[in-house]
Amino acid sequence: MECNDKNCPIHAGLKVRGNLFEATVVSDKMTNSVVVERHYLRKVPKYERLERSRSRLTVHKPACMEVKVGDRVLVGETRKLSKSKSFVVTKVLGGEK
Repeated sequence: MECNDKNCPIHAGLKVRGNLFEATVVSDKMTNSVVVERHYLRKVPKYERLERSRSRLTVHKPACMEVKVGDRVLVGETRKLSKSKSFVVTKVLGGEK
């Protein structure tokens, strides 16, 4: 498959730096973008306990990647691509965990 996306980390050489993490795709309705959700533990100092948290991010999806709802993806931080996108899908890891 030919990739003409100028923001593709594989074919166009978009530099990925900073955070790399796994996330689950929860929406793929936008063109060239997906919404991912990641779960993590956060420490609450007052109670000296851990709290489960989640965050949703809008992530750029290169044209050469087939991503659908429920897929686990590897997301990397990059330069600001638009007002709400600073991350890009770098690899599809498969179905839901």
